[in-house]
Formats: sequence, C-alpha cells, structure tokens
Amino acid sequence: MNAASATRPEVELTPSPSAWLDVVLDNFDDFLRDHASCEKKASGMAMSVASHYPDQPELLTAMVDLAVEELNHYREVVRLMLSRGIFPGPDAKDPYVNALNQHIRRGPENFLLDRLVTGAVIERRGAERFSLIAEAVAAEDLRKFYRGIATSEDRHWLLFLDLAHQYCPTDQVQQRFAQLSKIEGQIMLQLPITANLH
Repeated sequence: MNAASATRPEVELTPSPSAWLDVVLDNFDDFLRDHASCEKKASGMAMSVASHYPDQPELLTAMVDLAVEELNHYREVVRLMLSRGIFPGPDAKDPYVNALNQHIRRGPENFLLDRLVTGAVIERRGAERFSLIAEAVAAEDLRKFYRGIATSEDRHWLLFLDLAHQYCPTDQVQQRFAQLSKIEGQIMLQLPITANLH
C-alpha cells in the first residue's frame, strides 16, 4: 500500500447546512426510508465495482466485504424501521449521486481512479451527516446506532482512498480527491434540502 494512503488527506469538507439536520429530525421516518435505500444502493455499488475488476484480488475482496457490510446495515435499518411501525418505500433516483457520477471520467486510465475517489467522497459525506444525527437525536438507542454507522462510513471513505492509492499514482489520487471534494460540496449546497441522507 502506498504510504500516502495511511493518513487522512487535508482536504476541507464543505459543512452540511444546519437546516438539513432540522429537516431530518422533523421528518425522521422519511429519513429512515431513504437511509435504508442508500445502504442497499451502496451494497450494489460495491458489487458493481467487484464485478468490473474480478482480476484484482485486493480490490475484489475489499468490495465484496464492503457489499456485505452495507447489506448488513440495510438489514439493521429495516429492523429499526419495523420497530417504529414503518416500512421501506420504493427506491428513488438520488440527484446527488447522479450529479457526482457525471464527473466520473470514462476510459481505463481514469475510470477506476474516479470511481474509487467518488466512493470516498460520498462515504465521507455520509460519515459527517450520520455523526450530526448521532449527536442530535434524543433516544440513546438511536445515538448509539448512528454513532456506529458514522464510524463505519468514516472507515469506508478511507478504504476507498487506500484502494485508489494502491492502483493509481499518489499525486493523481490527491489531486482528484481535492477536485471531487470541491465539486461534491457545490452539488450538496445546490440541491434542495430534504429529509434524505444526500
């Protein structure tokens, strides 16, 4: 593993607006439905990466493990929802993820780098937002649950960067992470504030 991947990059994260947390707390059942959907989609994304690179053992193993973990999170969120008497809704398109995906470059020399860095950027935002929820909810069981989810997301975004460093030159990883982090912040601020994770 490249030594550069062992430390957190010094790239500023654009903070989520405080209004986002207010909307989530006021519409928490809707947030839970979206959270469940996001965990399911994250599992599918990891499996998609695994299927594209079956000849890369470290990447394949990491993505399969991630897919299983995200699916376990989906199961946990569904159990939480059912305990509150609510049910998952249909999956909807995610404008945030779709907008970020527009910046993934095509071609073998860029696609893997951009896909891994985009994964890191998305998971980093999830870590921030789950942490905000963990500190804001009143119920102790929810605080504990979302602290655990936030810790997982924090580990996930660093995993994506570690993998990028393994397969791509360090300067390219650092430059692209800085670029996509800035783009992500702009996308996040431009989108309407809803009771969704993104």
